[in-house]
Amino acid sequence: MYEHMVFFKFNERLTKEKEQELLTMLKGFEGEIPGIVELSAGINVTEETENIRGYTLGLRVTFDSKQSLEDYGPHPVHQNFVKALDGVIEDVVVVDYPI
Repeated sequence: MYEHMVFFKFNERLTKEKEQELLTMLKGFEGEIPGIVELSAGINVTEETENIRGYTLGLRVTFDSKQSLEDYGPHPVHQNFVKALDGVIEDVVVVDYPI
């Protein structure tokens, strides 16, 4: 199995409505993208403000195999999400590792 973690940093053009739309899209991956064993996504609520560096949305996905992780990137549901980031994304941190 493989763990996929993503942290999103947005620019000032991101509205609360758009943030909720993106969160809903992320949660919709489960059941739509093959190979997902478990998924969680949410808005960062940490009180450690000196450490968040503006990353406000997080995603964690467990995939059943490395192949499923590789197939995830070009999947149309994932690509629709990537397109929805246009104009609002400032930075992204991605970490993938076997578990």
